[in-house]
Amino acid sequence: MKLKPILQAAAVAGLAVAGSVASAQTTLRIQTHYAPESVSGKLAAQFVDDVQTMSNGGIAIEMFYSSSVVASVETFDAAANGILDCDMTGGAYQTGKNPAFQFVGDIMGGYNTPYQQLSWLYHGGGYDAAQSLYNGYGMQLIGWWVYGQESFASTKPIQSPADFKDWKFRSPPGLETEIFANLGAKPIVMDFTEIFTALETGIIDGADASGIANNKSMGLYDIAKHANFPGFHSMPSDHLACNKDVWDGLEDYQRRIIDTAMQKLALQTALTFEKANAAAVAELKEQGVSIYTWSDEDLMTFRAAAQQAWDGWAAKTPEADALVKSHRAYLTQLGLISN
Repeated sequence: MKLKPILQAAAVAGLAVAGSVASAQTTLRIQTHYAPESVSGKLAAQFVDDVQTMSNGGIAIEMFYSSSVVASVETFDAAANGILDCDMTGGAYQTGKNPAFQFVGDIMGGYNTPYQQLSWLYHGGGYDAAQSLYNGYGMQLIGWWVYGQESFASTKPIQSPADFKDWKFRSPPGLETEIFANLGAKPIVMDFTEIFTALETGIIDGADASGIANNKSMGLYDIAKHANFPGFHSMPSDHLACNKDVWDGLEDYQRRIIDTAMQKLALQTALTFEKANAAAVAELKEQGVSIYTWSDEDLMTFRAAAQQAWDGWAAKTPEADALVKSHRAYLTQLGLISN
């Protein structure tokens, strides 16, 4: 066969593949609570670019930042009901549906690092345990992106558990409100997008918002001049969860690409925040923000209170009990708790 016919055949084959990809193109509508200018928002944008590039246009993503379609807590239902296709917030927003979502969203007082928490999901039996929970609500858990321990933003000192007395702070719904109320604080549940205004107007004294780099990028420390680092109380697992019918309707290559991009996002989130948080702390100190590092004794006070609260939540539903048992077994295996 001559070279010219070979090239012509290759060109025809290439056009056929391109036509196949174009005809199979899927657009996913995804909402995140993060602002596009935040560290996490930029990482989410990279995830979008990775998926679109690796799929060669087979998957297009329309990302809605700052919970611009529905409130953060409503994102899961919006995806389940078809208003959106996927939810990129976190499971802890859904504890009103089932307390078990607390233990796929924010374990509180459990793992020390993002890598340990991700390890439970992928190597500690967590993915299967969590998937049955999500599937029960018509959703598919795709993966997590965990940025590490959160830090507070506060207009008052937070040097020890004693400073929590009568401290009004923004809290996400769920287990956290119970733990901090028991420690004397006054948690107020409000949407992520309302934090800045609530601090500015004095409705709250402080906020549990995000990691210290995200908090800084949101401008919280322009108002709140007190923070703690490293964090200890909360390490949320932000998730990507999609409408199960939408997910099942994707081509195999499309699901594999999204899963691969999600695992890259998880690694890059952990690595990025390790650096970004340290840089943020140095800059905040220069700006006159007080940074408090808690003693081991004070940290244990919180961890004990948090882990004691797990049992009360485990008793609420069989799904919560199963997840708490799974975490306890893996935390014990890692040597982080004794039982």
